[in-house]
Amino acid sequence: MHCPFCNHEETKVIDSRLAGEGQQIRRRRECLKCGERFTTFETAELVMPRIIKSDGSRAPFDEQKLRNSLLKALEKRPVSSEALDAAVVHICHKLRALGEREVAARQIGEMAMEELHSLDEVAYVRFASVYRSFQDVDAFREEIERMRARVRDTEGQLPLWAGGEAKKK
Repeated sequence: MHCPFCNHEETKVIDSRLAGEGQQIRRRRECLKCGERFTTFETAELVMPRIIKSDGSRAPFDEQKLRNSLLKALEKRPVSSEALDAAVVHICHKLRALGEREVAARQIGEMAMEELHSLDEVAYVRFASVYRSFQDVDAFREEIERMRARVRDTEGQLPLWAGGEAKKK
């Protein structure tokens, strides 16, 4: 690390500690030439895959665009901003876990719909109506029936983890 004061290339770390809710490391450094002290922050650079749009073009992943589309679906719904943030983080984590350099936009849309389904059913149907380009009321009805069938399929299942003991809902 070069000193920002004299541009000398040797500095030593005096102190390191976690910052930014554990997402960064804050380091106090001292220049070995001029003795000036300064602070640096380290964060992990996580590369997100590029998005392959429906027309075949490619674009960088835009977390803000994802957040805005979920926010629009959740407008005037009783879902906290913390739940929205968690959904965005969960989708981003899934994308990184895929380990792919490129991902189809359709796949991200499906991930968003999964998250919305667990957050709010109305928001899920709103998002689905735009995402799947519903043309009439029948398309809404069909999506609601698919959603109800999905809920019926999972109602009798035991949870994977219930504090050490499996319990029925």
